[in-house]
Amino acid sequence: MDMTENYLYFLDNKPYINITNICTNKCVFCIRNQKNDVQGANLWLEKDNALSKDIINQIEENKDKVLSAGEIVFCGYGEPLVKIDEVVDICKYLKSNYPDLKIRINTNGHANYIHKRNVAPELAPYIDNISISLNGENEEIYNKISNPQIENAYEEVKRFIRACVEEKIPTTASIVTDVPNYPVNKERCEIIAKSLGAKFRAREFIKNGY
Repeated sequence: MDMTENYLYFLDNKPYINITNICTNKCVFCIRNQKNDVQGANLWLEKDNALSKDIINQIEENKDKVLSAGEIVFCGYGEPLVKIDEVVDICKYLKSNYPDLKIRINTNGHANYIHKRNVAPELAPYIDNISISLNGENEEIYNKISNPQIENAYEEVKRFIRACVEEKIPTTASIVTDVPNYPVNKERCEIIAKSLGAKFRAREFIKNGY
C-alpha cells in the first residue's frame, strides 16, 4: 500500500474515509475547489485505485483514535458510492469487528444511476446514517449549484432519498446555505426532505475550507 495516499483522515478528531476522487457533480461549494487538504491531509489521490484492504489497513493503524471518536464517515474529495463494492466490504469489516462504531455515508445521491440498480438494500445492514445532498428546491437551482454530470440528476437524488428511507436507513437530506450568488430556499428544501421521509440539515458554506 502506498502510504502517501490519505484514504483515512481526521477532522476535529473524527475519522473520515477518502475512498475516491471521482464525482458525478462539480458543486460550487465543494471544498476541493478551494484547497488540496483538510487540516493538513492532502486528499487528492495519485492513482485512485484503492482496495478495501488499503482503507482497512489505515483504519487499523489508527484504531484507537477511530474507535474513540465513536463514528466514522465516508466523505472525501469524491463520491464514495462510486466505489459501492469497496464501501460495503469496509462496512462489513467494521461492523463485524467494531459493532459499536457508527458508520455514516455522505453522498450526492447518484449511486443508483451510476450502478443501474438500487444499492440501498446493500447498505442498509451496515450503515447507521446516510446524508444525501439535496442542494436545492428544484431542478434549476440544483443544476446551477451541483453542475451534475448525469441526466435527470435532481430526480435521481430524490429517488435515492426515498429508496434509503424505504430501507429504514436513518436518512438526512442536506443543503449548503450562504453560498455567494447561489441562494437556496431553505424552507422549501425542508418541506421536500420531509415529504420524502428524510430528516433535514442545512449547513453554512465554509468559505476557506477546513
